[in-house]
Amino acid sequence: MTALSAPNKLAGVSPGQKKKAKDIFSSPVASAIAILIAIVWTIPTFGLLVSSIRPESDINNSGWWTFFVNPSFSLENYERVLFVGSTINPPLFQYFFNSLAVTIPAVIFPITLAVFAAYALAWFEFKGRDFLFFTIFALQIIPLQLALVPLLQLFAQGVVIGGVTIIPDFGITGTYIPIWIAHTIFGLPLAIFLLHNFLRQIPRELIEAGRVDGANWFSLFTKIVLPLSIPAIASFLIFQFLWVWNDLLVGLTFGAGSKEVAPMTVRLAEMVGTRGSGWEVLTAGAFVSIIVPLIVFFALQRYFVRGLLAGSVKG
Repeated sequence: MTALSAPNKLAGVSPGQKKKAKDIFSSPVASAIAILIAIVWTIPTFGLLVSSIRPESDINNSGWWTFFVNPSFSLENYERVLFVGSTINPPLFQYFFNSLAVTIPAVIFPITLAVFAAYALAWFEFKGRDFLFFTIFALQIIPLQLALVPLLQLFAQGVVIGGVTIIPDFGITGTYIPIWIAHTIFGLPLAIFLLHNFLRQIPRELIEAGRVDGANWFSLFTKIVLPLSIPAIASFLIFQFLWVWNDLLVGLTFGAGSKEVAPMTVRLAEMVGTRGSGWEVLTAGAFVSIIVPLIVFFALQRYFVRGLLAGSVKG
C-alpha cells in the first residue's frame, strides 16, 4: 500500500470496525498482556539498578534479588566510575562531557540541513525533484559499515587519484570534526524523509495565502513552516540524540583512539576486562549514561507520537 492510497483505505473503514478494534486493544486481556510485557522488559533494568548500589563483594557472591533479603547499600561503584581514573584512562566524568560535545552538534547539524532540504523537496518545483527524494530515501537502506572505511580514508589521507591530490588531508583526525561529519551524513536521509512527509501535510492554501500576502519563501519558512514543524523536528531530535549518545562504532572509528574526543560508550566498553572482570562498575556506568537520554525523551515526548504519525500518511 502506497502513501497515496493510505487515506482511501482508512476512509473505507466503517465506524463499527473502528469501535471493534478499539474494544480489542482496550480490553482487560490486552491491558494485562501490555502490563506483563512491561514487567518482563523492566526486570533486567531494575536488576541492573539494584546491582549498581550493592558493594562489589555482594555482587560477586550473590544475585541482585538477594538484596531484598540482606540489603546492603553502597555508592562506591558510582564513585569509582565517575571520579576514580588512572594515568591511562580518565574518569567517566570527563567522557560524559565528551559525549555532550559529540552529541549536541551531531544533532543540530543534520536537523538544520534536513529541515531546509525537506522544505525545498516538499514545496519547490524543480526538475528531478522526485528522483532526488527517492534517492535520499534509498540511502536509508545502506549499512553505515559500508561507509566507514572510505570516510576514514578521506579524513586521514584525503583523496589522491593517480598521484594527484583531489581533496587534501585537512588534519582533522583525532578531533570532534570527523565524528560530527559522520553522524550528520548517516542521519540526514532519515531526517529529510521524516520532515518531508510532515511538511507535505501543511495545507497548500496556507502557503498560497502567504505568497499572496507578499511573503517570500524564506519568510514562509520562518513564520509558517518552521513553527508547524516542531513535532517532526522533536521526533527526529529524539531519534538522533539517542542514536548518537549510545553509539560506539562511529565514536570508536573516527575518534582515532583519542581519549580527548572519545564518547562515554568507548569508556564503558573498556571498563570490563578481557575476561569480564570489573563488570560491577559497568552497572553504575550504564545508569550514568542513561540519565541525559531520559531527560531528553521525557522533555520532548509530547511531540514524539504526533510528529511520527503526522507524516505516516499523505493526504
